[in-house]
Amino acid sequence: MTEKPGIIPEEIVQTIAGKGNIVLLTHVHPDGDALGSLFGFAEILELSGKNVFCFLEESVSHLYDFLPGCERADSSLDSLAEFVDGAGADIMVIALDCGDEYRLGKYKEEFLQIVPFAVIDHHLSHRNFGTLRWVDPAGSSTGEMIYELALALDTDINFKAAYNLYVAICTDTGSFRYDCTGARTLHIAAELVEKGVLPQEVCGKLYDNYSRERLKLMELVLATVTLYEGGQVAFMHMTQMMLEKSGATMNDVEGFIDYPRSLRSVLVAVFVKEGAGNQVSVSLRAKGKFDVAAIAKIFGGGGHRNAAGFRVFDTTVEKVQSQLENEISTALTRA
Repeated sequence: MTEKPGIIPEEIVQTIAGKGNIVLLTHVHPDGDALGSLFGFAEILELSGKNVFCFLEESVSHLYDFLPGCERADSSLDSLAEFVDGAGADIMVIALDCGDEYRLGKYKEEFLQIVPFAVIDHHLSHRNFGTLRWVDPAGSSTGEMIYELALALDTDINFKAAYNLYVAICTDTGSFRYDCTGARTLHIAAELVEKGVLPQEVCGKLYDNYSRERLKLMELVLATVTLYEGGQVAFMHMTQMMLEKSGATMNDVEGFIDYPRSLRSVLVAVFVKEGAGNQVSVSLRAKGKFDVAAIAKIFGGGGHRNAAGFRVFDTTVEKVQSQLENEISTALTRA
């Protein structure tokens, strides 16, 4: 027997069922769960006869340009306005995999003016926004939640939708390795495979698609790995100079955090990334009971116990790393 899914608010189901035009959004710098959920849900909604507008602030990363339907992504605010105006009152917005309104990006104020505004998310650290919400921290991924929502809406899941949702679930569970992977997660994955998804093909697209620039950047970043607390904590960092030297982009760093996390002695892995304009973003991963979401919260971020992150401004990699060393050391002492 598989676990029962979290209860989907009936108001969300009925509102989606009753609207003919739907705008789908996700967070800035979208990962596999965000993009897979976005394009998978768009396919499901269109199969049920709805008009769908998929808005992305930036183009789809080359790491995910194999996703079916990724060409539907649109970053034009004018095109969005035209879609909204043409829909009249028969419209709603759904934000996917977005833990707070600020992660909607630079157009968040324009998005939030569209009502109703529904939010579907699985982050434990979710900060409520929108007019309708379904937040299920027990879900492995937003992709898993979209699968459940499709069942609740009694809509079909074709191969394109199944492929996207499988990618969403696979990436957010660390290829079914993280402790968020439950029996229900594996049951849903099996259902998606029965729709024609080939796990070996998906893994090939996800993990065997590196560019030479990405490998060069990985070489530079892995050279910075430093161990603390008797090998329990691993730090690594990336600078803008490394990006320039390698010819890679910020999109290429996705997945790098898994390498220091894979060290046998490491309980906490930290990846500090220098962005443009004195911006620093941090990815945190943990094993076992260590709660990196609690660490991220100190810096205004969030996530799950074993996977979290945050972004800070007007600072340096060195300052952020020093602050994190202190916070993590204190947390390990209390554990």
